[in-house]
Amino acid sequence: MPIVILVLTAVAGAIWWWIRSNPREAVSLAEDAFTTALNAPRKIAFRRQTKKHPVEGIDDARLAVATLTDAFISLEDLPTKDTRDRARNAVRSHYGLTGESAEEVEVLSHWLVEQCGGPEGAMSRVGRRLKKIAPNSWDDLTAVFTATIGDTAVSDRQKEAVNDLRAIFGQ
Repeated sequence: MPIVILVLTAVAGAIWWWIRSNPREAVSLAEDAFTTALNAPRKIAFRRQTKKHPVEGIDDARLAVATLTDAFISLEDLPTKDTRDRARNAVRSHYGLTGESAEEVEVLSHWLVEQCGGPEGAMSRVGRRLKKIAPNSWDDLTAVFTATIGDTAVSDRQKEAVNDLRAIFGQ
């Protein structure tokens, strides 16, 4: 226990020293994170006045696939950090996303899954939206899912979700 406290103290000290030596960079980093989280709903043109669901504002197939991937891995009982990292990397590499755009897509996908009331609702609602905006995106979706799954087993809930998506896309 004393070793854990010592390590945590050393990490906190290093962070404090970095903030003290680079205050502008630390403040800029905090502002960027706050702005990204604050502007997430605006990015997909969500307007509260129209009383439409946020998914109806999706017009980018990359965002829809990222949201479906996030919902897909959330269907596991307890998705591991490794699974989340694989999903993030699969979306980034398949669409060539880098930096800020990849971070925005990730934040928005988490937010959209929450707005749908969980992964089950997100799979069907976002799946229908993806079919509407990009009818030929089944191959992209399966490529990202395959890269995300890797060699791990698929749960029954995930199999049902994929079957529902197949029905939506007519596959």
